[in-house]
Amino acid sequence: MKRGLVMALGLFIAACGGGEHQDLKEELKKLTVDLRGKVADLPVVKPYQPVPYNPVDPEDKDKKKVLPDPFSSSKIELLFVTKAASSGGVLKPDLNRPKEPLEAYPLESVKVVGMLQQAKQSFALVRADATVYRVKVGNYMGQNFGLVTGITESQIQLRELVQDASGDWAERVSTLQLQEVGGK
Repeated sequence: MKRGLVMALGLFIAACGGGEHQDLKEELKKLTVDLRGKVADLPVVKPYQPVPYNPVDPEDKDKKKVLPDPFSSSKIELLFVTKAASSGGVLKPDLNRPKEPLEAYPLESVKVVGMLQQAKQSFALVRADATVYRVKVGNYMGQNFGLVTGITESQIQLRELVQDASGDWAERVSTLQLQEVGGK
C-alpha cells in the first residue's frame, strides 16, 4: 500500500513539472539574454556643515546691536512690544481678551458670503468650515489678532498685529472680498 502511494505521488509530481510552459520559458530566456539591469550609483551626500549663530549683528561696526534669540520663549509668549508710528503709542495684542470663534481660522480659509444692514449698522456674513457667522465692526477674526475696522458693500477691512523678524509688533491692513455669486 505504501509502495503504491509513493509511486502515485512520484507520477503526480512528474506530470506537474513537465513542459507545459517550457516554450514560454525558452522564449523568455531568448528575450532576456541581452538585458542586464544596472542600478544607478547613489548620489553623493554632502557633509553637514553647521552655521554658528552669532548674536551680534555683523553689519554693526561697534558690535553693540544684538540680534534677537531665535529660540527665546518670549517669542512664543508674544511679549514683545514696538512703538506705533502713527499714534505714538505701544502696539501689542490684548492677550487677556477672550478669543472670538473666528480667531481659530486663518483668514485664507474664511469666505465672505454676504452683507446686510440692520438699524443703520453694517454686518458681514462669513463662512468658516460649515458655519456662517455674523461679523460687525469691532469683532476679531483671523489668527493674527485681526480687528474688523470697516464693512462696506463688497469687503471687510481688518487691522492685524503681526510680529516682524526682530520680534516687534507691526500693524498690517487686510481686506476680505465678498465672494461672487456662485463662487466657492
